[in-house]
Amino acid sequence: MSQWVPLEANPELFAAWCSTLGLDGARHSFYDVFGFDDELLAMIPQPVNALLFLFPLTDAVEERHRADDASRTPPEGLLWFKQTIGNACGTIGLLHAIANSAAKDAVIPGSALDDILTKARATTAEERVAVLANSEALRMAHAAVADDGQTAAPDAHDPVNLHFVAFVRANGKLVELDGRRTGPIEHDVAVPTQDDLLKAAVQFVQQYYVAANPDELGFNMIALSGAPP
Repeated sequence: MSQWVPLEANPELFAAWCSTLGLDGARHSFYDVFGFDDELLAMIPQPVNALLFLFPLTDAVEERHRADDASRTPPEGLLWFKQTIGNACGTIGLLHAIANSAAKDAVIPGSALDDILTKARATTAEERVAVLANSEALRMAHAAVADDGQTAAPDAHDPVNLHFVAFVRANGKLVELDGRRTGPIEHDVAVPTQDDLLKAAVQFVQQYYVAANPDELGFNMIALSGAPP
């Protein structure tokens, strides 16, 4: 398996990744979610189109994931990428967030990101693996961002127990997109409007991830918000 250096959870680096590959930064921006209380959530500009969530991979989380994968049928109509590149979860999360939200309308025609998503939509999930593996633009964008974090980047082969997933709204529900799973996971969490996504996702991760691992500290959430119309 190919191994990349993991991405740091950093809105500026995510914005640089998007700018390099071809997302119009004037129409979409990334914001740190500094806390889960209402006052801090109110600081995030709406609409929030997607969320990137970083969490520790613990035994409790892995057990829940296996149970969900076995009991749920993946929803249709979403673009899901299987992760076969080690430590590429940040890039996979960004692709999931953009491809399955209104952010896809801000992808610049003819850009590397446009090329990746166009090819991906024309393939099966298994064939999509090659689309990512063969994209030199994607590899270079990931590498450049991984090297520019505020903390020293680990070696590509160092053990890492943190993982990124994306949350989006689809069919009025909260959907989790994770390249390590069997497909998109539609949770039984109502998201009536796009403005409800942030609070719905926060409540879910508190109950599903944080409560299951109360002694863990490696949680981080970043919002991808669209510019007001």
